[in-house]
Amino acid sequence: MPKSGRAKSGTVKSGSAQPGTETPALSRRSVIRASAVAAAFMLAGCTAEAADDSPSPAPAATGPAGPRGRFVFAAAARPVTLDPALATDTESYRVTRQVLEGLVGVDPLTSAPTPLLAKSWTKSEDRRTYTFELRRDVTFHDGEPFNAEAVRRNFERWYTLPESVRSDSLMYRSVFRGFSDTPKTAVYRECVVEDEYTVRVELTEPLDSFIPALAAPAFAMSSPKALTDAAADALTQERNGRKVSGYGVAPVGTGPFRFVGWNEDTVELAAYPEYWGEAGQIGTVVFRTISSPEGRLRALKKGDVDGYDLVTVNDVGDLARNGLQIQQRDPYSILYLGINTNFPGLDNVLIRRAVAHAIDKPAVLEGLFLNGTKAANQFLPEKLGLTSDSITSYGYDVDKARELLKEAGYDGRELPFYYPRRVTRSYLPTPEKVYARLSSQLTAAGFNIRPVPVDWSQGYLDRVQGKEDRAFHLLGLAGSYEAGDNFVGTLFGRYTAEFSYNDPEVFTGIEKARTLAEGQEQTDAYQAISDRISERVPAVPLAFPISALALSPRVGGYPTSPVLHEVFNRITLTDS
Repeated sequence: MPKSGRAKSGTVKSGSAQPGTETPALSRRSVIRASAVAAAFMLAGCTAEAADDSPSPAPAATGPAGPRGRFVFAAAARPVTLDPALATDTESYRVTRQVLEGLVGVDPLTSAPTPLLAKSWTKSEDRRTYTFELRRDVTFHDGEPFNAEAVRRNFERWYTLPESVRSDSLMYRSVFRGFSDTPKTAVYRECVVEDEYTVRVELTEPLDSFIPALAAPAFAMSSPKALTDAAADALTQERNGRKVSGYGVAPVGTGPFRFVGWNEDTVELAAYPEYWGEAGQIGTVVFRTISSPEGRLRALKKGDVDGYDLVTVNDVGDLARNGLQIQQRDPYSILYLGINTNFPGLDNVLIRRAVAHAIDKPAVLEGLFLNGTKAANQFLPEKLGLTSDSITSYGYDVDKARELLKEAGYDGRELPFYYPRRVTRSYLPTPEKVYARLSSQLTAAGFNIRPVPVDWSQGYLDRVQGKEDRAFHLLGLAGSYEAGDNFVGTLFGRYTAEFSYNDPEVFTGIEKARTLAEGQEQTDAYQAISDRISERVPAVPLAFPISALALSPRVGGYPTSPVLHEVFNRITLTDS
Protein backbone atom coordinates (compact mmCIF):
# COMPACT_ATOMS: atom_id res chain seq x y z
CA MET A 1 0.00 0.00 0.00
CA PRO A 2 1.62 3.28 -1.02
CA LYS A 3 2.13 6.07 1.44
CA SER A 4 0.43 9.37 0.83
CA GLY A 5 2.74 12.10 -0.27
CA ARG A 6 6.04 10.45 0.56
CA ALA A 7 9.04 11.56 -1.49
CA LYS A 8 10.78 8.89 -3.51
CA SER A 9 14.32 7.90 -2.71
CA GLY A 10 17.25 9.11 -4.73
CA THR A 11 18.16 12.63 -5.77
CA VAL A 12 15.94 15.54 -4.84
CA LYS A 13 16.35 18.67 -6.90
CA SER A 14 15.23 22.12 -6.00
CA GLY A 15 12.38 23.11 -8.25
CA SER A 16 9.64 24.14 -5.89
CA ALA A 17 8.94 27.74 -5.00
CA GLN A 18 10.63 29.37 -2.09
CA PRO A 19 8.64 29.13 1.13
CA GLY A 20 7.52 32.71 0.83
CA THR A 21 6.04 32.22 -2.63
CA GLU A 22 3.97 29.10 -2.05
CA THR A 23 0.23 29.61 -2.11
CA PRO A 24 -1.31 28.53 1.21
CA ALA A 25 -2.50 25.02 0.48
CA LEU A 26 -5.97 23.57 0.80
CA SER A 27 -5.47 19.94 -0.38
CA ARG A 28 -8.08 17.83 1.43
CA ARG A 29 -8.12 20.37 4.24
CA SER A 30 -11.09 22.66 4.43
CA VAL A 31 -11.10 26.44 4.53
CA ILE A 32 -14.52 27.35 5.72
CA ARG A 33 -16.48 30.47 6.41
CA ALA A 34 -17.96 29.29 9.66
CA SER A 35 -21.35 30.80 8.88
CA ALA A 36 -21.68 28.45 5.89
CA VAL A 37 -21.03 25.27 7.81
CA ALA A 38 -22.30 25.88 11.31
CA ALA A 39 -25.22 23.55 10.74
CA ALA A 40 -22.82 20.66 10.29
CA PHE A 41 -21.60 21.19 13.84
CA MET A 42 -24.90 21.88 15.56
CA LEU A 43 -25.17 18.34 16.85
CA ALA A 44 -22.47 19.42 19.26
CA GLY A 45 -25.05 21.52 21.09
CA CYS A 46 -23.71 25.02 20.51
CA THR A 47 -25.72 27.82 22.13
CA ALA A 48 -26.56 31.21 20.72
CA GLU A 49 -24.84 34.43 21.68
CA ALA A 50 -25.16 37.93 20.31
CA ALA A 51 -22.68 38.87 17.60
CA ASP A 52 -19.76 41.07 18.51
CA ASP A 53 -19.54 44.06 16.18
CA SER A 54 -16.00 45.09 17.10
CA PRO A 55 -14.15 46.16 13.96
CA SER A 56 -11.26 44.09 12.65
CA PRO A 57 -7.83 45.72 12.45
CA ALA A 58 -6.86 47.31 9.15
CA PRO A 59 -5.26 45.05 6.55
CA ALA A 60 -1.51 44.90 6.23
CA ALA A 61 0.64 46.16 3.41
CA THR A 62 4.13 45.65 2.13
CA GLY A 63 5.94 48.86 1.31
CA PRO A 64 9.45 50.11 0.60
CA ALA A 65 10.40 49.55 4.24
CA GLY A 66 9.37 45.88 4.02
CA PRO A 67 6.44 44.00 5.55
CA ARG A 68 4.29 46.15 7.81
CA GLY A 69 1.42 43.84 8.76
CA ARG A 70 0.85 42.74 12.33
CA PHE A 71 -0.45 39.27 13.14
CA VAL A 72 -1.43 38.32 16.70
CA PHE A 73 -1.91 34.63 17.45
CA ALA A 74 -3.53 33.32 20.64
CA ALA A 75 -1.54 30.33 21.88
CA ALA A 76 -3.10 27.77 24.22
CA ALA A 77 -0.04 27.50 26.46
CA ARG A 78 3.28 29.19 27.09
CA PRO A 79 6.29 27.80 25.21
CA VAL A 80 8.63 25.74 27.36
CA THR A 81 11.82 26.72 25.53
CA LEU A 82 12.65 28.44 22.26
CA ASP A 83 15.60 26.14 21.63
CA PRO A 84 14.02 23.66 19.19
CA ALA A 85 16.60 20.96 19.87
CA LEU A 86 15.42 20.77 23.49
CA ALA A 87 11.73 21.48 22.93
CA THR A 88 9.09 18.78 23.04
CA ASP A 89 5.85 20.78 23.02
CA THR A 90 3.70 22.18 20.21
CA GLU A 91 3.62 25.77 21.44
CA SER A 92 7.41 25.99 21.60
CA TYR A 93 7.66 24.63 18.06
CA ARG A 94 4.94 26.98 16.84
CA VAL A 95 7.26 29.89 17.67
CA THR A 96 10.57 28.34 16.63
CA ARG A 97 9.20 27.43 13.18
CA GLN A 98 9.01 31.15 12.45
CA VAL A 99 12.59 31.87 13.56
CA LEU A 100 14.56 28.80 12.46
CA GLU A 101 14.59 26.59 9.38
CA GLY A 102 15.92 23.13 8.63
CA LEU A 103 17.62 21.59 5.65
CA VAL A 104 14.33 20.03 4.59
CA GLY A 105 10.92 21.64 4.30
CA VAL A 106 7.36 20.36 3.92
CA ASP A 107 5.26 20.40 0.76
CA PRO A 108 2.09 22.38 1.55
CA LEU A 109 -0.12 20.05 -0.48
CA THR A 110 1.19 16.60 0.42
CA SER A 111 3.40 17.14 3.51
CA ALA A 112 6.19 15.35 1.63
CA PRO A 113 9.80 16.54 2.17
CA THR A 114 10.93 19.43 -0.03
CA PRO A 115 14.17 21.44 -0.30
CA LEU A 116 14.57 24.31 2.15
CA LEU A 117 18.05 25.31 3.36
CA ALA A 118 19.32 22.38 1.32
CA LYS A 119 18.74 22.94 -2.40
CA SER A 120 19.06 19.24 -3.12
CA TRP A 121 20.36 15.98 -1.69
CA THR A 122 21.50 12.57 -2.85
CA LYS A 123 21.94 9.32 -0.99
CA SER A 124 24.37 6.46 -1.49
CA GLU A 125 23.39 3.02 -2.71
CA ASP A 126 23.70 1.58 0.79
CA ARG A 127 21.38 4.38 2.06
CA ARG A 128 23.81 5.36 4.81
CA THR A 129 25.32 8.52 3.33
CA TYR A 130 23.44 11.69 2.40
CA THR A 131 25.07 14.60 0.60
CA PHE A 132 23.37 18.00 0.79
CA GLU A 133 23.94 20.94 -1.55
CA LEU A 134 23.15 24.08 0.44
CA ARG A 135 21.67 27.42 -0.47
CA ARG A 136 24.32 30.12 -0.91
CA ASP A 137 22.30 33.25 -0.14
CA VAL A 138 21.40 32.67 3.50
CA THR A 139 22.53 34.39 6.69
CA PHE A 140 21.57 33.85 10.30
CA HIS A 141 19.83 36.71 12.10
CA ASP A 142 23.08 37.63 13.86
CA GLY A 143 24.78 38.15 10.48
CA GLU A 144 26.71 34.88 10.58
CA PRO A 145 26.82 32.92 7.30
CA PHE A 146 24.82 29.75 6.83
CA ASN A 147 27.16 27.18 5.29
CA ALA A 148 28.36 23.59 5.57
CA GLU A 149 30.30 24.29 8.75
CA ALA A 150 27.15 25.63 10.40
CA VAL A 151 25.32 22.42 9.47
CA ARG A 152 28.15 20.33 10.89
CA ARG A 153 28.14 22.31 14.13
CA ASN A 154 24.40 21.73 14.56
CA PHE A 155 24.61 17.98 13.96
CA GLU A 156 27.55 17.68 16.33
CA ARG A 157 25.72 19.70 18.96
CA TRP A 158 22.72 17.36 18.84
CA TYR A 159 24.97 14.30 18.97
CA THR A 160 26.99 15.53 21.94
CA LEU A 161 24.16 16.99 24.04
CA PRO A 162 25.08 16.56 27.69
CA GLU A 163 22.97 14.09 29.62
CA SER A 164 21.82 16.87 31.96
CA VAL A 165 19.70 18.49 29.23
CA ARG A 166 18.28 15.37 27.59
CA SER A 167 14.82 13.95 28.10
CA ASP A 168 13.19 10.71 26.97
CA SER A 169 10.91 12.66 24.65
CA LEU A 170 13.60 14.54 22.70
CA MET A 171 13.07 14.23 18.94
CA TYR A 172 16.79 13.57 18.42
CA ARG A 173 16.63 10.55 20.71
CA SER A 174 13.57 9.18 18.90
CA VAL A 175 15.12 9.51 15.45
CA PHE A 176 18.83 8.86 16.05
CA ARG A 177 18.51 6.63 19.12
CA GLY A 178 21.88 7.34 20.76
CA PHE A 179 24.31 10.14 21.61
CA SER A 180 28.08 10.39 21.61
CA ASP A 181 28.29 8.61 24.97
CA THR A 182 26.30 5.64 23.56
CA PRO A 183 27.80 5.23 20.07
CA LYS A 184 26.74 1.59 19.74
CA THR A 185 23.07 2.59 19.67
CA ALA A 186 23.53 5.83 17.71
CA VAL A 187 22.29 5.99 14.10
CA TYR A 188 24.25 9.20 13.44
CA ARG A 189 27.97 8.71 12.75
CA GLU A 190 29.36 12.04 11.58
CA CYS A 191 28.83 15.16 9.51
CA VAL A 192 31.62 16.04 7.06
CA VAL A 193 32.20 19.37 5.31
CA GLU A 194 33.07 18.72 1.66
CA ASP A 195 33.21 22.37 0.63
CA GLU A 196 31.63 25.63 1.79
CA TYR A 197 28.17 24.69 0.58
CA THR A 198 28.29 20.89 0.46
CA VAL A 199 27.95 18.69 3.52
CA ARG A 200 27.81 14.92 3.94
CA VAL A 201 25.98 13.12 6.75
CA GLU A 202 27.03 9.55 7.55
CA LEU A 203 24.67 7.13 9.32
CA THR A 204 25.52 3.82 10.94
CA GLU A 205 22.57 2.09 9.27
CA PRO A 206 19.89 2.89 6.67
CA LEU A 207 17.13 5.12 8.01
CA ASP A 208 14.12 5.46 5.71
CA SER A 209 12.69 8.33 7.75
CA PHE A 210 15.92 10.38 7.79
CA ILE A 211 14.88 12.96 5.18
CA PRO A 212 11.26 13.31 6.39
CA ALA A 213 12.52 13.64 9.97
CA LEU A 214 14.83 16.51 9.06
CA ALA A 215 11.68 18.55 8.32
CA ALA A 216 10.71 18.33 12.00
CA PRO A 217 11.27 21.60 13.92
CA ALA A 218 13.70 19.92 16.32
CA PHE A 219 16.27 19.75 13.49
CA ALA A 220 16.21 23.43 12.57
CA MET A 221 19.58 25.14 12.12
CA SER A 222 20.77 27.50 14.87
CA SER A 223 23.56 30.03 14.55
CA PRO A 224 26.69 28.29 15.91
CA LYS A 225 27.93 31.61 17.28
CA ALA A 226 24.67 32.21 19.12
CA LEU A 227 24.74 28.68 20.55
CA THR A 228 28.22 29.32 21.94
CA ASP A 229 27.62 32.87 23.13
CA ALA A 230 24.41 31.93 24.97
CA ALA A 231 25.77 28.66 26.42
CA ALA A 232 22.94 26.70 24.81
CA ASP A 233 23.67 23.45 26.65
CA ALA A 234 23.69 24.93 30.15
CA LEU A 235 20.26 25.34 31.76
CA THR A 236 21.16 28.32 33.90
CA GLN A 237 17.93 30.33 33.66
CA GLU A 238 14.34 29.81 34.67
CA ARG A 239 11.29 30.65 32.59
CA ASN A 240 7.75 29.88 33.74
CA GLY A 241 9.08 27.48 36.36
CA ARG A 242 11.26 25.52 33.92
CA LYS A 243 15.02 25.48 33.50
CA VAL A 244 16.23 26.88 30.18
CA SER A 245 19.48 28.12 28.69
CA GLY A 246 20.28 31.63 27.57
CA TYR A 247 19.78 30.43 24.01
CA GLY A 248 16.40 28.97 24.93
CA VAL A 249 15.09 32.48 25.58
CA ALA A 250 16.72 34.16 22.55
CA PRO A 251 17.06 31.83 19.52
CA VAL A 252 18.87 32.81 16.32
CA GLY A 253 17.99 31.14 13.03
CA THR A 254 17.60 31.85 9.31
CA GLY A 255 13.79 32.06 9.18
CA PRO A 256 11.55 34.87 7.95
CA PHE A 257 11.20 36.27 11.48
CA ARG A 258 13.81 37.16 14.06
CA PHE A 259 13.31 36.93 17.79
CA VAL A 260 12.48 40.22 19.58
CA GLY A 261 11.38 39.32 23.10
CA TRP A 262 9.63 36.89 25.43
CA ASN A 263 7.80 38.29 28.43
CA GLU A 264 5.69 35.86 30.46
CA ASP A 265 2.64 35.28 28.22
CA THR A 266 3.89 37.12 25.13
CA VAL A 267 6.49 36.32 22.49
CA GLU A 268 7.23 38.93 19.81
CA LEU A 269 8.98 38.43 16.47
CA ALA A 270 9.83 40.81 13.63
CA ALA A 271 10.40 40.22 9.93
CA TYR A 272 14.09 39.63 9.14
CA PRO A 273 15.06 42.17 6.45
CA GLU A 274 17.72 39.92 4.90
CA TYR A 275 15.55 36.82 4.65
CA TRP A 276 16.51 34.75 1.61
CA GLY A 277 12.90 33.87 0.71
CA GLU A 278 9.86 36.01 0.05
CA ALA A 279 9.11 38.36 2.92
CA GLY A 280 5.33 38.29 2.67
CA GLN A 281 3.03 40.80 4.34
CA ILE A 282 3.66 40.18 8.03
CA GLY A 283 6.16 42.51 9.70
CA THR A 284 5.35 41.74 13.34
CA VAL A 285 4.20 38.48 14.92
CA VAL A 286 2.90 38.34 18.47
CA PHE A 287 2.10 35.08 20.27
CA ARG A 288 -0.17 35.78 23.21
CA THR A 289 -0.92 32.96 25.66
CA ILE A 290 -4.62 32.57 26.48
CA SER A 291 -5.07 29.20 28.13
CA SER A 292 -8.87 28.89 28.04
CA PRO A 293 -10.83 28.21 24.83
CA GLU A 294 -13.42 30.75 25.93
CA GLY A 295 -10.76 33.41 26.37
CA ARG A 296 -9.30 32.76 22.92
CA LEU A 297 -12.74 32.99 21.33
CA ARG A 298 -13.52 36.29 23.11
CA ALA A 299 -10.19 37.76 22.04
CA LEU A 300 -10.82 36.86 18.39
CA LYS A 301 -14.36 38.26 18.45
CA LYS A 302 -13.09 41.53 19.92
CA GLY A 303 -10.32 41.81 17.35
CA ASP A 304 -7.58 41.52 19.98
CA VAL A 305 -6.08 38.54 18.12
CA ASP A 306 -6.15 37.48 14.48
CA GLY A 307 -6.35 33.75 15.01
CA TYR A 308 -6.05 30.82 17.35
CA ASP A 309 -5.59 27.08 17.11
CA LEU A 310 -7.44 24.21 18.77
CA VAL A 311 -11.01 25.19 18.00
CA THR A 312 -13.38 23.25 20.26
CA VAL A 313 -16.88 22.00 19.48
CA ASN A 314 -18.33 24.70 21.72
CA ASP A 315 -16.58 27.44 19.69
CA VAL A 316 -18.16 26.60 16.37
CA GLY A 317 -21.57 28.19 16.73
CA ASP A 318 -20.12 31.42 18.09
CA LEU A 319 -17.59 31.60 15.29
CA ALA A 320 -20.39 31.14 12.79
CA ARG A 321 -22.59 33.86 14.24
CA ASN A 322 -19.70 36.32 14.16
CA GLY A 323 -18.71 35.64 10.56
CA LEU A 324 -15.31 34.21 11.54
CA GLN A 325 -13.40 31.51 9.71
CA ILE A 326 -12.63 27.91 10.57
CA GLN A 327 -9.70 26.28 8.81
CA GLN A 328 -9.42 22.54 9.25
CA ARG A 329 -6.39 20.23 9.03
CA ASP A 330 -6.16 16.65 7.89
CA PRO A 331 -5.95 14.37 10.95
CA TYR A 332 -2.37 13.54 11.87
CA SER A 333 -2.34 13.02 15.61
CA ILE A 334 -3.31 10.27 18.04
CA LEU A 335 -5.07 10.50 21.42
CA TYR A 336 -4.40 7.60 23.75
CA LEU A 337 -4.94 6.27 27.26
CA GLY A 338 -1.46 5.54 28.58
CA ILE A 339 -0.92 2.55 30.88
CA ASN A 340 1.97 2.23 33.32
CA THR A 341 2.72 -1.47 32.94
CA ASN A 342 4.92 -1.34 36.07
CA PHE A 343 1.98 -0.41 38.27
CA PRO A 344 0.89 -3.38 40.42
CA GLY A 345 -1.71 -5.38 38.51
CA LEU A 346 -1.20 -3.61 35.21
CA ASP A 347 1.82 -5.80 34.52
CA ASN A 348 -0.82 -8.45 33.73
CA VAL A 349 -1.86 -8.25 30.09
CA LEU A 350 -5.32 -9.58 30.94
CA ILE A 351 -6.06 -6.49 33.00
CA ARG A 352 -4.77 -4.25 30.22
CA ARG A 353 -7.07 -6.04 27.77
CA ALA A 354 -9.93 -5.52 30.21
CA VAL A 355 -9.18 -1.79 30.05
CA ALA A 356 -9.48 -1.89 26.26
CA HIS A 357 -12.81 -3.75 26.39
CA ALA A 358 -14.20 -1.34 29.00
CA ILE A 359 -13.90 1.73 26.75
CA ASP A 360 -16.71 2.78 24.43
CA LYS A 361 -14.68 5.03 22.13
CA PRO A 362 -17.55 6.56 20.12
CA ALA A 363 -19.26 7.49 23.39
CA VAL A 364 -16.04 9.11 24.64
CA LEU A 365 -15.75 11.20 21.47
CA GLU A 366 -19.39 12.16 20.99
CA GLY A 367 -19.91 15.91 21.17
CA LEU A 368 -16.37 16.63 22.41
CA PHE A 369 -14.40 16.46 19.14
CA LEU A 370 -14.89 18.14 15.78
CA ASN A 371 -16.77 16.29 13.05
CA GLY A 372 -14.50 13.93 11.14
CA THR A 373 -12.65 12.70 14.22
CA LYS A 374 -12.43 8.91 14.08
CA ALA A 375 -12.08 6.31 16.81
CA ALA A 376 -8.64 4.66 16.63
CA ASN A 377 -7.74 1.01 17.00
CA GLN A 378 -4.00 1.45 16.33
CA PHE A 379 -1.34 4.15 16.55
CA LEU A 380 -0.58 4.79 12.85
CA PRO A 381 -2.77 7.40 11.11
CA GLU A 382 -4.45 6.38 7.87
CA LYS A 383 -2.52 9.09 6.01
CA LEU A 384 0.64 6.96 6.18
CA GLY A 385 -0.89 3.98 4.37
CA LEU A 386 0.56 1.59 6.97
CA THR A 387 -2.50 0.61 8.97
CA SER A 388 -3.15 -3.06 9.68
CA ASP A 389 -6.38 -4.90 8.86
CA SER A 390 -5.48 -7.80 11.16
CA ILE A 391 -5.24 -5.73 14.33
CA THR A 392 -6.64 -7.25 17.54
CA SER A 393 -10.00 -5.57 18.03
CA TYR A 394 -11.25 -4.87 21.53
CA GLY A 395 -14.92 -4.12 21.07
CA TYR A 396 -16.76 -2.35 23.83
CA ASP A 397 -17.83 -5.24 26.09
CA VAL A 398 -18.27 -4.57 29.81
CA ASP A 399 -19.03 -8.20 30.58
CA LYS A 400 -15.83 -9.32 28.85
CA ALA A 401 -13.86 -6.70 30.79
CA ARG A 402 -15.26 -8.00 34.08
CA GLU A 403 -14.46 -11.59 33.11
CA LEU A 404 -10.86 -10.66 32.36
CA LEU A 405 -10.54 -8.79 35.65
CA LYS A 406 -11.84 -11.83 37.53
CA GLU A 407 -9.52 -14.17 35.62
CA ALA A 408 -6.54 -11.90 36.35
CA GLY A 409 -7.40 -11.71 40.05
CA TYR A 410 -7.85 -7.93 40.22
CA ASP A 411 -8.33 -7.13 43.91
CA GLY A 412 -9.94 -3.70 43.61
CA ARG A 413 -6.65 -1.88 44.08
CA GLU A 414 -6.94 1.89 43.65
CA LEU A 415 -5.66 3.03 40.24
CA PRO A 416 -4.43 6.65 40.01
CA PHE A 417 -5.54 8.22 36.71
CA TYR A 418 -3.65 11.39 35.73
CA TYR A 419 -5.24 13.90 33.38
CA PRO A 420 -4.34 17.49 32.43
CA ARG A 421 -6.23 20.63 33.39
CA ARG A 422 -6.28 24.17 32.00
CA VAL A 423 -5.00 23.22 28.56
CA THR A 424 -6.22 22.49 25.05
CA ARG A 425 -4.19 20.21 22.79
CA SER A 426 -4.76 19.29 19.14
CA TYR A 427 -5.45 15.71 20.21
CA LEU A 428 -7.32 16.60 23.42
CA PRO A 429 -9.59 19.66 23.21
CA THR A 430 -11.46 19.10 26.51
CA PRO A 431 -9.29 17.00 28.83
CA GLU A 432 -11.53 17.10 31.90
CA LYS A 433 -14.59 15.91 29.98
CA VAL A 434 -12.71 13.15 28.19
CA TYR A 435 -11.32 11.98 31.55
CA ALA A 436 -14.80 11.99 33.10
CA ARG A 437 -16.19 9.73 30.39
CA LEU A 438 -13.26 7.32 30.47
CA SER A 439 -13.29 7.17 34.26
CA SER A 440 -17.02 6.46 34.29
CA GLN A 441 -16.65 3.63 31.79
CA LEU A 442 -13.72 2.04 33.62
CA THR A 443 -15.54 2.29 36.93
CA ALA A 444 -18.62 0.61 35.42
CA ALA A 445 -16.40 -2.31 34.38
CA GLY A 446 -15.07 -2.77 37.92
CA PHE A 447 -11.90 -0.64 38.04
CA ASN A 448 -11.29 1.47 41.15
CA ILE A 449 -10.22 4.82 39.69
CA ARG A 450 -8.66 7.67 41.67
CA PRO A 451 -8.58 10.98 39.77
CA VAL A 452 -5.30 12.91 39.73
CA PRO A 453 -5.79 16.25 37.95
CA VAL A 454 -2.57 18.13 37.13
CA ASP A 455 -2.35 21.60 35.58
CA TRP A 456 -0.54 21.39 32.25
CA SER A 457 1.67 24.32 33.21
CA GLN A 458 2.68 22.58 36.44
CA GLY A 459 4.72 19.92 34.69
CA TYR A 460 2.04 17.49 33.50
CA LEU A 461 4.26 16.10 30.73
CA ASP A 462 7.14 15.48 33.13
CA ARG A 463 4.86 13.68 35.56
CA VAL A 464 3.23 11.31 33.07
CA GLN A 465 6.42 10.63 31.13
CA GLY A 466 8.51 10.12 34.25
CA LYS A 467 8.48 7.69 37.16
CA GLU A 468 5.41 9.06 38.90
CA ASP A 469 3.28 6.52 40.78
CA ARG A 470 0.40 6.35 38.31
CA ALA A 471 -1.71 3.68 36.63
CA PHE A 472 -3.27 5.61 33.74
CA HIS A 473 -2.80 8.93 32.01
CA LEU A 474 -4.28 10.88 29.11
CA LEU A 475 -1.91 12.09 26.42
CA GLY A 476 -1.41 12.16 22.68
CA LEU A 477 1.11 12.73 19.92
CA ALA A 478 0.90 15.29 17.14
CA GLY A 479 2.89 14.05 14.14
CA SER A 480 5.71 16.27 12.94
CA TYR A 481 6.97 14.31 9.90
CA GLU A 482 5.58 11.69 7.55
CA ALA A 483 6.86 8.29 8.64
CA GLY A 484 5.55 5.41 10.70
CA ASP A 485 8.55 5.81 12.96
CA ASN A 486 7.22 9.23 14.02
CA PHE A 487 4.39 7.44 15.83
CA VAL A 488 5.22 3.87 16.86
CA GLY A 489 8.95 4.62 17.02
CA THR A 490 8.49 7.68 19.21
CA LEU A 491 6.05 5.96 21.55
CA PHE A 492 7.21 2.35 21.64
CA GLY A 493 10.62 2.16 19.93
CA ARG A 494 12.46 1.72 23.21
CA TYR A 495 11.81 1.41 26.93
CA THR A 496 10.44 4.62 28.43
CA ALA A 497 9.16 5.48 31.87
CA GLU A 498 5.86 6.63 30.35
CA PHE A 499 4.64 3.08 29.68
CA SER A 500 7.40 1.00 31.34
CA TYR A 501 6.87 -1.23 28.33
CA ASN A 502 9.68 -3.68 27.72
CA ASP A 503 8.97 -5.71 24.59
CA PRO A 504 12.07 -6.78 22.61
CA GLU A 505 9.84 -8.06 19.79
CA VAL A 506 8.40 -4.58 19.24
CA PHE A 507 11.73 -2.82 19.71
CA THR A 508 13.44 -5.10 17.19
CA GLY A 509 10.55 -4.82 14.75
CA ILE A 510 10.66 -1.03 14.82
CA GLU A 511 14.44 -0.99 14.37
CA LYS A 512 14.07 -3.22 11.32
CA ALA A 513 11.17 -1.23 9.81
CA ARG A 514 13.21 1.98 10.09
CA THR A 515 15.95 0.50 7.90
CA LEU A 516 13.65 -0.74 5.11
CA ALA A 517 13.05 1.24 1.95
CA GLU A 518 9.53 2.39 1.24
CA GLY A 519 7.49 -0.49 -0.20
CA GLN A 520 5.52 -3.58 0.69
CA GLU A 521 8.20 -5.07 2.95
CA GLN A 522 8.23 -1.92 5.06
CA THR A 523 4.41 -1.80 5.11
CA ASP A 524 4.27 -5.43 6.28
CA ALA A 525 6.81 -4.68 9.00
CA TYR A 526 4.82 -1.75 10.39
CA GLN A 527 1.60 -3.74 10.27
CA ALA A 528 3.25 -6.54 12.26
CA ILE A 529 4.37 -3.95 14.83
CA SER A 530 0.83 -2.62 15.15
CA ASP A 531 -0.51 -6.14 15.60
CA ARG A 532 1.97 -6.87 18.39
CA ILE A 533 1.27 -3.59 20.20
CA SER A 534 -2.47 -4.27 20.03
CA GLU A 535 -1.94 -7.70 21.59
CA ARG A 536 0.18 -6.39 24.47
CA VAL A 537 -1.82 -3.16 25.14
CA PRO A 538 0.81 -0.79 26.60
CA ALA A 539 -1.71 1.96 25.81
CA VAL A 540 -5.18 2.18 24.32
CA PRO A 541 -5.50 4.27 21.12
CA LEU A 542 -8.64 6.38 21.37
CA ALA A 543 -8.95 8.75 18.41
CA PHE A 544 -7.44 10.42 15.37
CA PRO A 545 -8.74 13.91 16.13
CA ILE A 546 -9.53 16.63 13.64
CA SER A 547 -7.93 19.96 14.58
CA ALA A 548 -8.90 23.38 13.32
CA LEU A 549 -7.98 27.05 13.58
CA ALA A 550 -10.22 30.09 13.92
CA LEU A 551 -9.25 33.18 11.94
CA SER A 552 -10.33 36.79 11.61
CA PRO A 553 -12.03 37.85 8.36
CA ARG A 554 -8.92 39.94 7.63
CA VAL A 555 -6.92 36.75 7.11
CA GLY A 556 -7.15 35.92 3.42
CA GLY A 557 -4.87 32.88 3.53
CA TYR A 558 -3.23 30.74 6.20
CA PRO A 559 -0.78 27.87 5.47
CA THR A 560 -2.47 24.99 7.29
CA SER A 561 -0.42 21.81 7.57
CA PRO A 562 -1.20 18.38 9.11
CA VAL A 563 2.34 18.40 10.55
CA LEU A 564 1.91 22.02 11.77
CA HIS A 565 4.57 23.39 9.41
CA GLU A 566 2.79 26.75 9.43
CA VAL A 567 5.16 29.66 8.76
CA PHE A 568 3.60 33.09 9.01
CA ASN A 569 5.31 34.82 6.08
CA ARG A 570 2.83 32.82 4.01
CA ILE A 571 -0.17 34.43 5.69
CA THR A 572 -2.07 36.91 3.53
CA LEU A 573 -4.21 39.70 4.94
CA THR A 574 -7.10 41.42 3.18
CA ASP A 575 -9.98 43.76 3.92
CA SER A 576 -12.66 41.93 5.89
